[in-house]
Amino acid sequence: MNAQVETPGPDIVQRGLYFEEFVVGARYLHRPGRTATEADNVLFTTLTMNTQALHLDAAFAATQEPYRERLMNSMWTLSTMVGASVAQLTQGTLVAQLGLGDVRFPHPLLQGDTLYTESVITEKRLSASRPGQGICTIAHTGRNQDGTVVATASRTVLVLCRPDPGK
Repeated sequence: MNAQVETPGPDIVQRGLYFEEFVVGARYLHRPGRTATEADNVLFTTLTMNTQALHLDAAFAATQEPYRERLMNSMWTLSTMVGASVAQLTQGTLVAQLGLGDVRFPHPLLQGDTLYTESVITEKRLSASRPGQGICTIAHTGRNQDGTVVATASRTVLVLCRPDPGK
């Protein structure tokens, strides 16, 4: 049996996309999903000083129609949805998050549900005031394990352009 010595391959560093790599209309499916737990809900809700009983009080939530159970904090859902996109889209290439808009929660995420996120690039342009940077708008959609949309948001980000290889 001949042992083969592997030639070392290239170093590959996970990163987000440079401005030039964003394609308007491209859809990214961020995987794996994230299953929402009671611990996530209680920790996030208390860290953010949100005293809404629908997140913290099981006895109270059980009396509330139509779900009769604690709902995941919608800001946890939004944060997790955006966070799921980072590795594929903005890791190491983000300069700044410029804004969030059109945030909607058409159906609650429940403890035990799994959140799956997808992102579509809806706009992009070079920055007029920041050479070497561009502005991209991303539409995020979060769905539960049944495909029900639980959250949507539009996010505008400032990202780096591809470095000049001549420098």
